[in-house]
Formats: sequence, C-alpha cells, structure tokens
Amino acid sequence: MSDWDESARIAAAKADPSAFGAIYDRYVDRIYSYIYHRVGNAHDAEDITSRTFYRALSHLAGYQDKGLPFTAWLYRIAHNLVANFHRDRQRRPVIALDDLVIRNTTDPHPEAAAELADQTGLLREVIRGLDPKRQELLTLKFSEGLSNAEVGMIMGRTEGAIKSLYHRTLLQLRKEMSKRGLDLERVDL
Repeated sequence: MSDWDESARIAAAKADPSAFGAIYDRYVDRIYSYIYHRVGNAHDAEDITSRTFYRALSHLAGYQDKGLPFTAWLYRIAHNLVANFHRDRQRRPVIALDDLVIRNTTDPHPEAAAELADQTGLLREVIRGLDPKRQELLTLKFSEGLSNAEVGMIMGRTEGAIKSLYHRTLLQLRKEMSKRGLDLERVDL
C-alpha cells in the first residue's frame, strides 16, 4: 500500500474490520467538524460522529466506489444523522449548555463579550433558519474549507450549480442579517 491508498484501505477494512481504524483516524476530525457546525454543541457532535463511523463500518461491505471520494459517502451518512437529530429536536426542544456559556474574548469588558455572544447566536439562528441544503453548503465551504467542486461532489451537484446556490445563499443571508442589524465584523463563528 502507498502512503494513503484509499481503495486499498477500504478493501482491507472490508476483509478485516480492525483495519477500519486507519480510515477513522484519517477522517474523524473532518466529519466531527462538519457535524459540530451543523448541531452547535460538542456533546451532540461527538455522539453523531461516533454513530456516523459506526454506521459506516456496519455498512462498509455494501460500499461501492462510484468515482467519488470516500469522504462523500461519510458526509452523506453524517448529513442523514444530522437531519434525524434536528427532526428529533423539533419534537423535543433542548437548550444546550454550550449556548449558555459566554466565550472568552480579547475584550476585557463583560458587556462587549455579552454583545458578541448575542450577535454570534443571532447569526447562528439565521443560518439555522436557512433550508438544509444551504446550511450544508455553508458548513462544507466555511467549516470544512472545501472547494466548490468538492462540495458539488458531496452534494451531488455540478460546480456551477454550487456557485449559483452559494451566491443566492449569501444574498439571502446578507438580507436576513441586515434585517436584524448584525455587525459581521464582530461575530465569531
């Protein structure tokens, strides 16, 4: 095997599940980051990340290489679990403790920290108000730092369609944020 031969690693994990550890180690941080930015707190993100990899391992025998990176399959599993999570949360709303903690800032004034936390919360609320495809697009572009082509592969769209969706999403986000008077220069995502 070369330094990282994805096809060979997947074949090895299909034959011996203990070989899946190398795949897990390679992708866990990226998948966790994606999930964290979709659910908003570390505890739920850890839980969904573990379920993502458990499901991937459980269904690895049925995985077929269709010319997309293996991460596209992992992101799809994570996306489905996040969608289930949000659907369940709508039935039973919960306030996460992470949302109640004021973050450390370089500003020594508690009022400024509280204002920043409020603005950050409003921005997250606006983003969560977008349709799920637009939320996923923003997460993949900003949290994961993926290119339009990579986002297109994961979302099953062309690069041009992603550029168009991205542009429309930013316009919608800007309009909604200006309605709420958000100062984006001070908001920490």
